Amino acid sequence: MTQPFSVEDLYLHQKVQDLHCAPGLELAACAVSSVDRENDSYISCIWTFALDGSAPLQLTRGPGRDESPRWSPDGTRLAFLSNRGGSPQVHLIRREGGEAWQLGGFPQSVSNLRWAPDGKSLVVAAAVKTDPDLRGARANGKPPETRKCMPEVAWRLPYKEDGVGYLLQREFHLFRLDAASGRHTQLTDGAFDVLAFDVSPDGKHIAFSRTREGRFAHCNDLWVCDADGRNARRLTHEHAIVMQPCWSPDGRHIAFTGAREEGDAEPRLWIAEAASGKVRGLCEDTVDVADPGSVQWTSDGSCLVFTRAHRGRHQIVALDVARESLRVLAGGDRQLGVFGCTERHFVYSVDHPSLPSELWTRPRGEEESGTGEPGRERQLSRLNPWWHDRPGIEVRAMEFEVPDGLGGTEHIEGWLLRAPGSTQPQPLLNDVHGGPASYALLDFDTNVFWQVLCARGWAVLALNAVGSASYGREFCRRLAGHWGRHDLPQHLAALRQLRADGVSDGRVAISGKSYGGYLSGFATGNSDAFAAAVVMAPVGNIETHYGTSDGGYYADPFYMASSPVFDRKLAARLSPLQHIEKSATPTLFMQGKEDERCPKCQSEELFVSLARAGDTPAELVLYPGETHGFLGSGAPSCREDAAKRIIEWVVRYTEPFDAPPLDEERAQEPEGESLR
Repeated sequence: MTQPFSVEDLYLHQKVQDLHCAPGLELAACAVSSVDRENDSYISCIWTFALDGSAPLQLTRGPGRDESPRWSPDGTRLAFLSNRGGSPQVHLIRREGGEAWQLGGFPQSVSNLRWAPDGKSLVVAAAVKTDPDLRGARANGKPPETRKCMPEVAWRLPYKEDGVGYLLQREFHLFRLDAASGRHTQLTDGAFDVLAFDVSPDGKHIAFSRTREGRFAHCNDLWVCDADGRNARRLTHEHAIVMQPCWSPDGRHIAFTGAREEGDAEPRLWIAEAASGKVRGLCEDTVDVADPGSVQWTSDGSCLVFTRAHRGRHQIVALDVARESLRVLAGGDRQLGVFGCTERHFVYSVDHPSLPSELWTRPRGEEESGTGEPGRERQLSRLNPWWHDRPGIEVRAMEFEVPDGLGGTEHIEGWLLRAPGSTQPQPLLNDVHGGPASYALLDFDTNVFWQVLCARGWAVLALNAVGSASYGREFCRRLAGHWGRHDLPQHLAALRQLRADGVSDGRVAISGKSYGGYLSGFATGNSDAFAAAVVMAPVGNIETHYGTSDGGYYADPFYMASSPVFDRKLAARLSPLQHIEKSATPTLFMQGKEDERCPKCQSEELFVSLARAGDTPAELVLYPGETHGFLGSGAPSCREDAAKRIIEWVVRYTEPFDAPPLDEERAQEPEGESLR
């Protein structure tokens, strides 16, 4: 017997994370995360799945979080990170199971690990405590002084990060960890952080992404050093962002994702010659990498296989490096979570509102038939049996004709969610994605309220308006300098089409987080189309966001199309703060109190201004201890409370709303297509 989705279902959902496939074996290891309701936290355990579909094996059972599994080269052992003893440390376990044991010990946390090809050691990235008063100078072995007053000195940017806090009291460096004795040796040193790395196939070199030294550390570059850390040399000089490097099988090339411009959130594929340092882009204008960690070489080194973001969906693709030709190996109207591959299979999890997080596999060598449908694939895991006791969710890819902001029209896409069999007009939630250089994400954990509203008789629209990634660089970059002015009219046009098509009954609410919070707040001051609004972790005042966000000082100039300078006048005119006092829309503001991406002052400024402007219903909810990810990855009790408040707010103010007839509907358009 089925029962409707409820917010409490978030306590039941298990999610597949951190996948790695065993070399030479048709076997995958992954971390499976679940909610620890009693302790209001999460646990994650290591599982292995045989790709022939035989019974899976749960290797660890907590307590704490076991993550980042990595198979040894011979496939007999699995290394992983676990915080069961405090800070995350390296642990080992045999392939057949048994007791895991900690390998060595680091004074601070370990963030990443890779095996050396001979299996005798691992390379890990671990934190090293530093004295911020030295301002990057080396302490020459002297430990930082412990004092009653421990001020947080900011001498470079960034000095803080959302979810981490103050940054300048530690650095992340590479270490060699002996797999037998557990002894470790530091390989890198300096006033920088190692962000990602890979060990060459012969074990003689390490490629790594690291931040720059000096005043600005938000940019990072690709470096290569010898296996002992010596002879480090920088390979990239024209990039602002370099993410996970990946060595080719012959050790001659290093693939990585990255971008040249500060603030560019659309990662592209690049190839660097390890010897010369020559770098070239691959299909720069046509390929968006969905997950930088998914990039892998084929065994012959001719192709890169990875997950591609394309028109709001994810595909598994193979890119011929020499010809720069792309083959779609798997696709469909869905997104992918984790991804890995063996010689014979692809392994991945699927994100879709109609499906829970599970592990799937399909044989390699089966290209898409041209239909865009998944093809022959098999479900490996059964982690969420409770899902089958819920009614399905009908998800439809929609196309809308909208103004393009340049005087013409264009077609954009979005996802429409409804309960199965819905035929009558319904109240509708227009949920705006973040970024803006992103797209509507389809995972359950962030969007629990979607399923609950659909079960209540609502429709949900998740639109990929102008500025969204995965639709080409021109479409994404056209929004720069025109926040709200180009994309709000597209949302309004899509809503009018859904009203005309009989999907919406004219009762519409709007919600969004981060950039979605920005547009939700902007919309209420520039349109009367919405009966209710939920504005979460927004950019409310672009001027103050520039100086208070962990990344605002380089991202905001890019998004204002004024890099490298910051156009304060334009930022002020585009800010929701300049329009919020005109709003008559009941608005709920929600915010993680420790958010460093869009700090709480962004919500506070909007809430106070709206509250003082008149009698429009307005509330502000702050979650102590929570960061920018409070809605999808915050404490389970916080996620439950937030989802319930979203639903209660939009229902309270939208369901009684008396929508005007379609021919009388008026939606105030933003004034002026361009403010320049």
